[in-house]
Amino acid sequence: MKSLHPLLASLLAVTALTGASLARAQDVGDWPSKPITLIVPYAPGGFADTRMRLIARKLGDALKQTVVVENKAGAGGVIGTNLVAKATPDGYTIGAGNLAPLAVNPSLMAQMPYKADKDLAPIILVENSPLVLSVTNTLPVKNLQELIDLAKKKPGTLTFGSSGVGGAHHLSGEMFREQADIDIVHVPYKGGSPASADLMGGHISMMFEMGYAALPAIQSKKVHPIAVTSAKRLTVLPDVPTLSEAGLPGFESYNWQGIIAPAGTPAPIIAKLNTELNNILQDPEVQRAIADTGSQAGGGTPDDFAKFIASETRKWAEVIQKGNITLQ
Repeated sequence: MKSLHPLLASLLAVTALTGASLARAQDVGDWPSKPITLIVPYAPGGFADTRMRLIARKLGDALKQTVVVENKAGAGGVIGTNLVAKATPDGYTIGAGNLAPLAVNPSLMAQMPYKADKDLAPIILVENSPLVLSVTNTLPVKNLQELIDLAKKKPGTLTFGSSGVGGAHHLSGEMFREQADIDIVHVPYKGGSPASADLMGGHISMMFEMGYAALPAIQSKKVHPIAVTSAKRLTVLPDVPTLSEAGLPGFESYNWQGIIAPAGTPAPIIAKLNTELNNILQDPEVQRAIADTGSQAGGGTPDDFAKFIASETRKWAEVIQKGNITLQ
């Protein structure tokens, strides 16, 4: 058998080495070989923190490595999200990716320390959390059309509360005002709890509120639910129609969260995290926790999450522009 030409032999050797390198690039090597930090850009004990701690525990079990949750609250989620964006992209720092810091604040704030579409790598959408539009019991309405009719009859007199400017409560109310073509007055509070208390007390007319937070007042009949902001009715409120069903076709609004990493995190690690998190979202304990709060489990590919963030950014940018909304 004739020996190979030296040049051909060299080419074959390079090809073999390249193939081996590509094969290694498709796996994650010894990752993770140390604890992973999951940054939550909100305070301990809140909705985002509670969910992410459950996800962190399940992810740690799946990866056989500790996932440590660190709360870095402030500036509407921007401080913690910026820490993720600036972290070393080695798979050992990931973060919770939420509505405000990814899709709202870029339009609401004059300056941002990061570019959500360039400095962060989406991994997966964890959940969509629809809101419930409830009215105070002193308001003489029982459905969405009656509420719209009353608002048109008394322009500038009905009020809607929120947990603060730029949050899901506020922006849902702004989108409602725009789509229903009504004049209602925004009343921002420092948090959802005082706004909810004033709704029950009759001091504000209505409020868009997260399902988990709205349920106790609804179940005790201290407020009246009018509609939900999801595309489908919620299993926890099967008799409450969607806003789309009730007269505002296409109305959808969610407070959502997912998992993100610094841009440049190796693709095999992103893929591994996505696979494990998709499996975790099928876990009965996780599904039950999500459903019990009136939320809907996410899932899908990193590209799916990236497209979702881009769509949400466009939607809320339009609402913010039309409503001339600022943080002042």
